[in-house]
Amino acid sequence: MTTSAPTAPDRLWGGGYGEATHPLVQKLNASVDFDKRLAYDDVVGSIAHATMLRDQSLLSEADYAAIVGGLRSIWRDIHNGQFEWTQAREDVHMNIEASLRDRIGDPAGRLHTARSRNDQVAVDERLWLRRNLAEITRHIADLAAAFGQVARVHASWPMPGYTHLQRAQPVTVGHLALAHAEAQLRDGARVLDCLRRMDASPLGSGALAGTTLAIDRDKTAKLLGFSTVTRNSLDAVSDRDHVVEAMAAAALGALHLSRIGEELCLFASAEFGFVRLPDAFTTGSSLMPQKKNPDMAELLRGKSGRVIGDLVALLVVLKGLPLAYNKDLQEDKEPLFDAMQTWSDCLQVTADMVRAAQWQKHTLLAALDKGFLLATDLVDELVRAGVPFRRAHEQVAALVAELVAANSTFAQLGALALATKLGVPVAVVAAAIDVRQALRRRDLVGAPHPARVASQANAMAARAQRLAAAAQVWLRPTPAEQILTGG
Repeated sequence: MTTSAPTAPDRLWGGGYGEATHPLVQKLNASVDFDKRLAYDDVVGSIAHATMLRDQSLLSEADYAAIVGGLRSIWRDIHNGQFEWTQAREDVHMNIEASLRDRIGDPAGRLHTARSRNDQVAVDERLWLRRNLAEITRHIADLAAAFGQVARVHASWPMPGYTHLQRAQPVTVGHLALAHAEAQLRDGARVLDCLRRMDASPLGSGALAGTTLAIDRDKTAKLLGFSTVTRNSLDAVSDRDHVVEAMAAAALGALHLSRIGEELCLFASAEFGFVRLPDAFTTGSSLMPQKKNPDMAELLRGKSGRVIGDLVALLVVLKGLPLAYNKDLQEDKEPLFDAMQTWSDCLQVTADMVRAAQWQKHTLLAALDKGFLLATDLVDELVRAGVPFRRAHEQVAALVAELVAANSTFAQLGALALATKLGVPVAVVAAAIDVRQALRRRDLVGAPHPARVASQANAMAARAQRLAAAAQVWLRPTPAEQILTGG
């Protein structure tokens, strides 16, 4: 059955259409339910575009004043939750433009001069992503600082270090914390790299081939806080590399958080008992009254799969698209929004949990007496005495096997008996099997010497602060934002 076109002018592209859109086409085509998160950036981008049009004499002063006033009122309503979003208007761009037309009449029709929704959404996404990545970088810096605080307090607290989840060599709680902090700083550096690469305005690229009107792309770029403009209009409206980069950084960041969550789950278990998580970060069992489950640490693991899935979803959308814009690109937003929100939330709760976690000193010390963590130190002493490394390795391995069979340890056997078996001075062996002395002898950059750890912990505070400051640069209000707020 043929239906007539809607009487309300909601379809701003529908001048040549005589039939209404099929209901399911309208539903699948509409993106306003999720892309309305771009509303602030859409308003700011529109103000920048209108300002440029006025300066290029493509918009009168009166029409410009009406458009800016209308956009300000629209943003107030959106901010206050009083804006009416309609699916018939498809997306955030058409909802705002149609509302502007409802408020100020004909002047609203001049706003879209020399602009397409293709370059409009491209600039909106960059503005949104720039702001959110900068905020996420601040959260990354805070988590790195949290680990630095833990490292400073626990710089000399010995604990077992693991490879293959087997006790390997002694480290300190502070050294472990700084390892996670380093990963966070790398995540922050990746985000800053992404911000620098996406620092170009696509506005003015039009649908795919620019415009014949005399616009000033550099003007809009400066109004929106970009340092330059994109150099190819086809690429500008179809490029989503910055979205992929951001989501790849999110996936790796979520992976790092997942590893933190896994360690907290292990170390908080009765089998380890190394750390105690406060009630604020655990949940109880509906059946077993004694249980305190590390749900938040577990969710750090689980949420990483979600963020990785978001990245894969976007890559699959993009992999076969010809230039330039295709409607498939509408599918970039939901995974992007979800990945950024999930990463941001997980970073914040991890920082709070890391600061609140209570490390159990006596349990850590007791664990050091198991697993022959100082076997490598004994090998080193034999090497110092002139024994080739491989022969020293064999000697100590045989000794460990003997002690395992006897259900004994280095400490139980004693320094004198060890020295006799290995043929080295007693004093040397005594130093080698003392955990605290063994840590102090690891006096290298990046090693778990307590003084080195304390120094690195202090440096971490400054490094995290520098990262936060670098992120803050991207959050400075742009000229277009100042126009919106009347600043």
